[in-house]
Amino acid sequence: MMTPQELDRFLAEQRTCRVATVDAAGHPHVSPLWFAWDGASLWLYSITRSRRWTQLVRDPRLAVVVDDGHGYGELRGAELSGTAVFVGEAPRTGEPLPEPENSELAAVEKLFAAKYFGMDTMPHDTRHAWLRLTPTTITTWDFAKLPQG
Repeated sequence: MMTPQELDRFLAEQRTCRVATVDAAGHPHVSPLWFAWDGASLWLYSITRSRRWTQLVRDPRLAVVVDDGHGYGELRGAELSGTAVFVGEAPRTGEPLPEPENSELAAVEKLFAAKYFGMDTMPHDTRHAWLRLTPTTITTWDFAKLPQG
């Protein structure tokens, strides 16, 4: 398992997660997505016309996996699950929102813009919007910590 500090570092440095949702018939759907971690919540920037978005509108339960490593002894990762919360307008235009939502999104968008675009401000394309996952369950693994036999 990872310590909370290791998890924070891991989620800050990783770039792509895999988001699992379910359709109306209960069939799973998994898709890759960029994200930001603020130390308490995973923020997902999703296309609002995607299958993922449509499924989360109907059923906001989701699981997200972030993993890394090539060799067996390097494998590490985290699974975070809970309920998606839609934050801000959909799609996101970048216009200021009422507080406290505006401050919350401003901080997340700054993290996201630096991580993926090397910028201080978030470019908005009016196709994406924010989902927040404050996980109810987190499972981590780090095979480098396994005893070497």
